[in-house]
Amino acid sequence: MCLIVFANDCHSAYRLILGANRDEYRNRPAEAASFWSDAPHLLAGRDLQAGGTWLGMTTGGKLAAVTNYRDPRQQITHPRSRGGLVADYLLDRAMTPRDLTTTLSRDGDRYDGFNLLYGTCDELHYFTNRGGSSGPVRPGIHALSNHLLDTRWPKVAAARERLEHLLQRDTVDPEEMFSMLSDPTPFADAQLPDTGIGLERERLLSPLFINGTDYGTRCTTLLLVDRDGHAQFLERVFSPSGQAASTQRFSFRIRP
Repeated sequence: MCLIVFANDCHSAYRLILGANRDEYRNRPAEAASFWSDAPHLLAGRDLQAGGTWLGMTTGGKLAAVTNYRDPRQQITHPRSRGGLVADYLLDRAMTPRDLTTTLSRDGDRYDGFNLLYGTCDELHYFTNRGGSSGPVRPGIHALSNHLLDTRWPKVAAARERLEHLLQRDTVDPEEMFSMLSDPTPFADAQLPDTGIGLERERLLSPLFINGTDYGTRCTTLLLVDRDGHAQFLERVFSPSGQAASTQRFSFRIRP
């Protein structure tokens, strides 16, 4: 997952509004979002290479999503799968956000750089193993890419501004969110960060929606939870050419 934008407890009708683009190599096998057959309470896509997931939610209201922290100059040998952080938290019905925070503080250095958004729809937390300000997420509109939460990369700033504009209305149209997150327009070179991968690669990764040949946005996921505990989970999968291939829609009432 390489771009997450979300509104946390700042809309009259929704407790949480979240949109996320999963950017990944085209040849990495994955299953589209569904309730897992071996864990029927868990709704998520599935990474078939390492077994974890990039974003998921449970029928009890737990949720988690991960992005990589991009810094090729700081890598570890034989790291654990970052997608396992999401899956392990959501699979364990008894694990609380506080439990996970304790685990991350102890074991976070066993992974390459990551950002983890986790908790419940009523209690969101953020953790990074790259020196940022981990802790509870305050109410408001936030965005996360491959640096720290709310870093002012151009795609992060643009996503926050566009979501803020959509939230001026009483209801949220998922199609407008999908459209917002499918913008392939790159940003000017002068605005791009320098993460050690070279200017050409920075250009490729700069848009909200990445449409590269070997690497790009594989799917967009939307999560909307209203004040009465009704959840909508939508996932749009894209073909290697960047065209929408399928859209899955799930709806359920959260039952802690």
